[in-house]
Amino acid sequence: MLRRDKSRQDKTEMKNEEQDRSLFGVSLTDRPRWQQFLICSSGFFFGYLVNGICEEYVYNRLQFSYGWYFTFVQSFVYIFLIYLQGFTTKQMVNPWKTYVKLSAVLMGSHGLTKGSLAFLNYPAQIMFKSTKVLPVMVMGAFIPGLRRKYPAHEYISAILLVVGLILFTLADAKTSPNFSIIGVVMISGALIMDSFLGNLQEAIFTMNPETTQMEMLFCSSVVGLPFLIPPMIFTGELFRAWNSCSQHPYVYGVLVFEAMATFIGQVSVLSLIALFGAATTAMVTTARKAVTLLLSYMIFTKPLTEQHGTGLLLIVMGITLKLLPENKQPSKPKFQKHPSSSSSSSTQDIEAQEENRPLV
Repeated sequence: MLRRDKSRQDKTEMKNEEQDRSLFGVSLTDRPRWQQFLICSSGFFFGYLVNGICEEYVYNRLQFSYGWYFTFVQSFVYIFLIYLQGFTTKQMVNPWKTYVKLSAVLMGSHGLTKGSLAFLNYPAQIMFKSTKVLPVMVMGAFIPGLRRKYPAHEYISAILLVVGLILFTLADAKTSPNFSIIGVVMISGALIMDSFLGNLQEAIFTMNPETTQMEMLFCSSVVGLPFLIPPMIFTGELFRAWNSCSQHPYVYGVLVFEAMATFIGQVSVLSLIALFGAATTAMVTTARKAVTLLLSYMIFTKPLTEQHGTGLLLIVMGITLKLLPENKQPSKPKFQKHPSSSSSSSTQDIEAQEENRPLV
């Protein structure tokens, strides 16, 4: 009797978890896994492709390298857009303290990523950021509430990806003058924070499935804003950025447009993390960075060498190795329900559903 009650409770919890998942009013509950993946990935690709083009324009064409200040401005845009979506603090299901560590990591990652563009050209920066797949997988084994373990072929896939990105970065250092050790240190710090970020977000979704994407982005932005003030004041960036943007006010228009597009990408990323996990989401972000990279070279006419091609080939191999096992997974096992063991069968059905839940 107790097992039957536990079985029903588990089913109810799983159902509630699915009901809470939607993306800009589009319900993901009753859709197949591949449709959920396609919808979330499409929103992410759109948002961050626009983000990449805007960042390339602001940082490399206008020579404005105010990463902390731009993150500060865009956080207010996020809060305003979330307000327009109808979210209020009354809808929160987690206490504010849940988001303190997450917000510090998020703002640090954004600030260091944007600020590194003053020392790295954009393709080199996104190549470094793409290597976060491996640290995200490793850190997932140590985050409370996750303790994830990955099969050997997924680590090989990540290593191929990292090697390919390093080759590309080294080739880019020969063809671009905008490359320095300071930029490498900044982007490395952003990578360390990213390894915590995705896993912390997944842990919150896992421990409280009722958490929505809007709540996580809203609370992360509100709690994270004070973390941006000290580095802006300490580096003097606040006053330099204010003076530069005052002389060129149209930059704010670019920042708002970029933030609106990135907002779509951010909510889509949180949907991917909630549904498929941090490691799978990291692979999707890597694919996006490869596309953004190619567009950067095509639009801004930068030279490509054979080493660039070798690096990109290894990237494709790594992503392919990650995705191949998905097509070879055995079909979902079927359990026959016997009248004499209804509670046992119900428990098996839940375990089978949980086992086959991940997409990759």
